[in-house]
Amino acid sequence: MRGSRQTFLNLFCILWLPLLLKAASSSPLPHGNDPPSPALQSGLYKGHTCVGCVLVVSVIEQLAQWHNSTVKAAVERLCNYIPEKLQGFCYVLAELYGPHIAELIDKEMNADVVCHSLKLCKQDPGQPLCHLYPPPKVGLSTALRKAKRIMKNSKELKIFTGFSSVCAFPLLDNLCEKIKYVIRNKLPFEDFDGDKFSTFPTLRGYHWRGRDCDDKNTTVYPGRRPDNWDVNSDSNCNGIWGVDPKDGIPYEEKFCKGSDSQGVVLLGDSAGAHFHIPPEWMTVTEMSAKSFANLPMAFTDELDWPQFSEITGFLNSTIGGWTDSLYLRLRQRNRCNHRDLQNISQNGGSSGNLLYLIKSLARNQLLDYPAIVIYATIGNDVCNGNRDTLAHMTTPKEMLSNVMQALRYLDTRLPNGSHVILTGLVDGRFLWDNLHERYHPLGQLNRDVTYSQLYSFLDCLQVSPCSGWLTPNETLRNLTSERALQLSNVLKEIATSEKFANFDIFYMDFPLRQTAEEWRKMGGQPWQLIEPVDGFHPSQIAAALGTSITWQKALHEWPHVLGKENPFNHQIEAIFKDQGGH
Repeated sequence: MRGSRQTFLNLFCILWLPLLLKAASSSPLPHGNDPPSPALQSGLYKGHTCVGCVLVVSVIEQLAQWHNSTVKAAVERLCNYIPEKLQGFCYVLAELYGPHIAELIDKEMNADVVCHSLKLCKQDPGQPLCHLYPPPKVGLSTALRKAKRIMKNSKELKIFTGFSSVCAFPLLDNLCEKIKYVIRNKLPFEDFDGDKFSTFPTLRGYHWRGRDCDDKNTTVYPGRRPDNWDVNSDSNCNGIWGVDPKDGIPYEEKFCKGSDSQGVVLLGDSAGAHFHIPPEWMTVTEMSAKSFANLPMAFTDELDWPQFSEITGFLNSTIGGWTDSLYLRLRQRNRCNHRDLQNISQNGGSSGNLLYLIKSLARNQLLDYPAIVIYATIGNDVCNGNRDTLAHMTTPKEMLSNVMQALRYLDTRLPNGSHVILTGLVDGRFLWDNLHERYHPLGQLNRDVTYSQLYSFLDCLQVSPCSGWLTPNETLRNLTSERALQLSNVLKEIATSEKFANFDIFYMDFPLRQTAEEWRKMGGQPWQLIEPVDGFHPSQIAAALGTSITWQKALHEWPHVLGKENPFNHQIEAIFKDQGGH
């Protein structure tokens, strides 16, 4: 079984490679529960394909420059950096595109010109010609005409570009459907007993939810109340079971009874899922095979790193900064909470499409412990890639409806004694103010790509993660923040006025200002709180600092939410060590 799982994992990564930048921009999904229309999907696909092409061609060109090599050698070098099991696909693309890319770069065509010539970037009628780099001296249109004359007789290329999607390849459509299942349902691909928990890390496995300790028994999973105090086996996967031979009392009863055991659940977006593209993937001065060692894991986690995230992180960060999370602090406070975590987030999540995502919650009102639920869609209700971005923002009325629907659903699923914390939207003006003049990782070698250029490029392609904030238009940035504040006020009013049977409810502002202040005290710069590749998401440092601020607020204002400190923590650690790990 493990062999077939690894085969699927490898194929999953291969199919995901061409779609890297679809996730990289992390564009918000359409509002509501329905899937996007075919026309919208097609437009997004074209935009993301263009972005992906420009980034890859840029890396190839810069590799050749940095190593003083031919473009052909640079392509081979890049393929050799990729993990061995995925190199075959890279070499297929190199065989198809490599000669054309080399010929154009040798004639001093930049990445924009190359990708338009390869028809991976397309200019729709009446729309501007999108480009990342400054136009060539002869002008972009003139350079394109010259490049197209060079490409005119490329028979192989015409055949390949006839495929509108990698999923159109024969024999791959079934696998694509399996991939879509994983992404659409946000449930573990490998879950033999159907309890929504897994023993496999990625593909929505235990990086996202506490690791199952028996994937063949649907009554065994993290977060449940112990079965007969777990005398014979560990039914809730917290690593505490058996009977104390000194007095015959079950350890679970002795150490956890009345300890306010509870789990933590995040309902969120790409920030909550902790979206991250390693900058070393496109910084040629730091690039090596080691840079891409985490590529299969990253792709099968949708370019998210929930295992290091602000709410549900549990592993030491390997992407810079450090890991601090609400889950780790709850576990430290009460080791009976071990493994009780669920990160139910998605790239592009908003109050509208969260109504579908929330159905993947795993909580039984009768059998499970209460939970702290963090509701945090911090940007996508005002963020979209449309040119008329204001018209596509969630209205206060829609926000109220969406959130109330979600809360009513939670009231039918959460055990009594749970808590819900609504998090306000971020003020995204912080992004432009601190990044627009800085060089993007792609522009650091030649100082030719700023974040302002990147934002304009994504906006032109209508794949910007947030047209309202990532823009030189100050009026539009202010209007976007004004709407974000209106939506936050809706959440605040809900927390003040609404009551529910099975949980109490609170509100807190997204702690960006406090995070920046704390980071400055530590000697840091504000731009370091933003992901360097996408220029949009909170960085690992921001996530860890945000945890501390959230914890302190809860500790001082709602201490009952966190539960009491377990006096038996040291005894649990002495007997059960790491409690089976994560």
